[in-house]
Amino acid sequence: MTWSVLGATCAGIVAIFAMFRSRTAGGYYDTDVYGMTPAAHRTYAASAFAFFIAFIFTWWFRASTIAFYLFAAFVLFALFYLTSFLRGAHEDDG
Repeated sequence: MTWSVLGATCAGIVAIFAMFRSRTAGGYYDTDVYGMTPAAHRTYAASAFAFFIAFIFTWWFRASTIAFYLFAAFVLFALFYLTSFLRGAHEDDG
C-alpha cells in the first residue's frame, strides 16, 4: 500500500506541475529544440493523471506488487518528462 500512496502523491505533483508549465510558452530550448510546447505539457499532465488514477486503483484493491512495478514505470516516465525541458531551462539562464 505504501507504493500506491507514494506513487499517487508523485503522480499528482507531476500532473499539477505539467499543467502549470502548459500555461507558459517556454523558452527557445523548451519549444524549438526539445519540442516542449504547451500541448506536449498537457499530454504529459494527462498521462501523469492516468498514473494517478492507476495508483488509486492499486491502493483500493490492495495490489502492492502491481503498485511497485507501476511506480517503477512512473519513475521512468517522470524522468523522461523532467529531463526533456529542465536542461534547456538551465541553458536559457546563461
